[in-house]
Amino acid sequence: MKIQRWMAGMCVAISLGGMSVGLRSLTHAEEKGPVETSAPATAQVATPEPLIQMAILLDTSNSMDGLINQARAQLWKVVNEFALARRQGQRPQLQVALFEYGNDSLPANEGHIRLVLPLTDDLDKVSEALFALTTNGGNEYCGQVIQSALDRLQWSNSKDALKCIFIAGNEEFTQGTVDYAKSCKAAIAQGITVNTIFCGAEAEGVNTKWMDGAKLADGDFMSINQEAVVAAISTPQDKPLAELSSQLNTTYIPYGNSKQRAEAVERQTAQDDNANNLSAATNASRAQFKASALYCNTQWDLVDALQHKKVKLEDLKPEELPEEMRKLTPAQCKTYVEQKTQQRVALQNKIQELSQTREKFIAEARQKEAGQANEKTLDSAIIQAVRNQASRQQYEFAKPTPAAAPASQPVSPNQN
Repeated sequence: MKIQRWMAGMCVAISLGGMSVGLRSLTHAEEKGPVETSAPATAQVATPEPLIQMAILLDTSNSMDGLINQARAQLWKVVNEFALARRQGQRPQLQVALFEYGNDSLPANEGHIRLVLPLTDDLDKVSEALFALTTNGGNEYCGQVIQSALDRLQWSNSKDALKCIFIAGNEEFTQGTVDYAKSCKAAIAQGITVNTIFCGAEAEGVNTKWMDGAKLADGDFMSINQEAVVAAISTPQDKPLAELSSQLNTTYIPYGNSKQRAEAVERQTAQDDNANNLSAATNASRAQFKASALYCNTQWDLVDALQHKKVKLEDLKPEELPEEMRKLTPAQCKTYVEQKTQQRVALQNKIQELSQTREKFIAEARQKEAGQANEKTLDSAIIQAVRNQASRQQYEFAKPTPAAAPASQPVSPNQN
């Protein structure tokens, strides 16, 4: 895969997938941007938590089944990269949005475009949405879907936010009534870079204006083989990681109404199953992400919500708690949560330690394959582009360390 790089912009717009999330969930109001608060006169003003916003735009026409399968299989590998990102020593929040376009099942008067998921830090919802996508048709209007992402998502106003769109497809970039050039220029005017991923030969992507779209919005142009299946390397750590991931689920304490609690638990388990059904490698990558600070579920998990001061235990009604907590005294409830928190940290550390051992095993196996041709796929395209653009905004990618937040040197894409 060859990548053309344009260095003008400091922000990125991704139409395909998500990045690192902070230690807390954002409300809809917070998704519009960091809220500034005044600090006490005697205290130093805290540096705002860095924010990464990524919109993924996927072509779901008939020929794109391979692309969608890659997105499903590689989501956790991609977001694990962003768990390593630091800006001035701080871990960023990650929000991911998902659009589909080019699907004839979608209304023609809306450009065969659908906002599947607005910007969210809930990566389980992103995974769930990817597995629900189907292909049909189509008419791929790249300019219009980019404009839709600009208009319909709550992009941060902060000049320090890293904002990116990733759009992937295989037809002419010029289709539709909305001029792609205007959409791309409008994106970079808002500090949002547009990265284009052409599914096919590089020369064809150049000729059909995918490169031009990236150039106009200070993004990266990449070509991939959407039908390629990445060969998974089995490791001795795969099975124990899967077991630890299941054990980790037992440390979650769902709160809220009964429907919300049931849906959240079912979603978590379903995405474990989806990852496991794809491959042991995908399941291991998901386990690794679940052990990072980016996997934060303050919307439904009492451990995370209390840690990040989203709720107060004394404010919750008995019916908003799981059955096993309803007969406990306030002091017993506090102890119960503390025990679950300690269990989670212990399991997360075990997962991170095993994940590091697994990564070393895979690196050594890959080294033995040096010189063999490898197909360029979606994950490598996104990781290279984001690392390139993040480095412009003083992001560094550290090696993971045991704790509740795992943390490589920036990878520069090929240049022409």
